[in-house]
Amino acid sequence: MARAMWRGAIQFGLVTIPIKLYLATESRGGLSFNLLHKECGQRIQMRVHCPEHGEIPRSDTVRGFEYSKGQYVIIDEEDFEKVPLKTIRSIEIDTFVEADRESHDQTFIRQAYYIEPEAVGRKAFYLLKSVLADEGLSAVCKIVLKDREQLASLNPFANTMLLSTLYWPDEVRSLDELDLPDAEPDFKPAEKQMAKQLIAAMRGEFAADDYRDEYREALMGVIEAKIAGQPAEAPRPAAARPTKITDLMSVLEASVAAVREGRAAKAGTGEEAGAESAAASSSRSRRAKAAAAPESLAERRKRGARAPAAKPAAKASAKPKAAAAGRQERRRKSA
Repeated sequence: MARAMWRGAIQFGLVTIPIKLYLATESRGGLSFNLLHKECGQRIQMRVHCPEHGEIPRSDTVRGFEYSKGQYVIIDEEDFEKVPLKTIRSIEIDTFVEADRESHDQTFIRQAYYIEPEAVGRKAFYLLKSVLADEGLSAVCKIVLKDREQLASLNPFANTMLLSTLYWPDEVRSLDELDLPDAEPDFKPAEKQMAKQLIAAMRGEFAADDYRDEYREALMGVIEAKIAGQPAEAPRPAAARPTKITDLMSVLEASVAAVREGRAAKAGTGEEAGAESAAASSSRSRRAKAAAAPESLAERRKRGARAPAAKPAAKASAKPKAAAAGRQERRRKSA
């Protein structure tokens, strides 16, 4: 069962809703590697070292804040609990805004959390969720997580709500650092129309289950081949070259054609699979009929063999009757 990583309450107005937070995502990351000594292949050990006492156990470490060069003050858990902020154990809703991320700088999400309301606060929790959904609103709030206050947004999600922590404005880098043109280039109507056709040809429904980490799978293939002592050579991908302005129209046209051909081939594969399934079904039906035919013919032959055997028996029983009738006729004439 999932373990709550934070317990507190949602606060707006005089309403208090006790809740628990659970991480909505988990970082699988890449494959795990260990550092080895190049010469002997032994695993490197990372030890906690004190300049005065040498190696020490990690349990002997504490957190300290450097307030002056080489001068530290030790901060423990009790000190964190003494911070005079209501957001230590509550999600303080500041305002409600339109649920459009561009309108209130919610583009950069740091982490997402599922919310589980405590039994005593469920009615108020789902009332808030219902109103946010009906009005198309998002709640902008603040919360203290991991020793720091964080900006966050609260939004309806499935049968609960999602708390998404955001970067503070001063944590978001300015676009001025990029070499961007002052104005977008002009496009020919044909170029824009062809780009729209390409996008339309590539449209579809998003299904997360259709995607997988192909790099991880390929890397595991390389590792397994190396464990088995086999060479693992992967084809080198062709270097992507920027599309020249003069070639843009022809590249778009070729892209539309390629996408359509690919989807047609994919659909054809599905049709062929259906045809193969129908052919297999028809073949199974013919085999079943062929298997049944000899049995039916055998039954007919058995019935045919029994019928002729019955007829001679009937003739044999008729002969004594005819002989008796002849003797009676001769006696009548002689009398």
